Amino acid sequence: MNLQLKDTIDGSKTFYLPEMNEPYHSLNGAVTESNHVFIHHGLQAQTAAHPVIFEVGFGTGLNCLLTAAWAEREKRNVFYMGVEKFPLENSMLRMLNYESLVSENGTELFSSIHNAEWGCEVQVSTYFRLLKIHADFTRNNLEIPRKYDLVYFDAFGPDKQPEMWTQDLFCWIYKWMQPEGILVTYSAKGEVRRRLTNAGFKMEKIPGPPGKKEMLRGIKMPSKLLLPKN
Repeated sequence: MNLQLKDTIDGSKTFYLPEMNEPYHSLNGAVTESNHVFIHHGLQAQTAAHPVIFEVGFGTGLNCLLTAAWAEREKRNVFYMGVEKFPLENSMLRMLNYESLVSENGTELFSSIHNAEWGCEVQVSTYFRLLKIHADFTRNNLEIPRKYDLVYFDAFGPDKQPEMWTQDLFCWIYKWMQPEGILVTYSAKGEVRRRLTNAGFKMEKIPGPPGKKEMLRGIKMPSKLLLPKN
């Protein structure tokens, strides 16, 4: 991939992919966007004692880093599984500056996250366990070690990677979530909301990060029992 390093408004950096005309994160602030969408409206909205998280689109590992920092700060055990078809080289990741913007131990966490072997569960820190999967999410054949409470859906946009945003894949995600599990994504497109609704999620539009009016959050509603008629 021919990646270009870009500065974003909040001082954090991201990569831009010319082939797709798409940045990995918002140019209005990479860390700001991830904090708003995935941490504030996702991680802090779920109520599991020990959250199990699945990320679609591991990318630069920014969402993972922010989550690991939260886990250590809150002293809450977190299991995190991220899937990525095109992992970035460590030489590229060293060009980013997230660790200095996230927490006091950000450098150690960022290094441990990206040095973790793909395909193996790794205890990154006291409260954070990571499983990175190098795979094509669209093949829908991942081995899921446990059901998850929270999904970070952070693939490239539906107009850039439509194969990632299909009804079938949303149904697959729904199947592997705990009741009342939460899915968050930066996208607010009507077609995405309809597909998630059809998959079974109760959808809501909430205020988006800087530069975006809205984003989507879905909740897996518990199945209704069909009681026999008297």
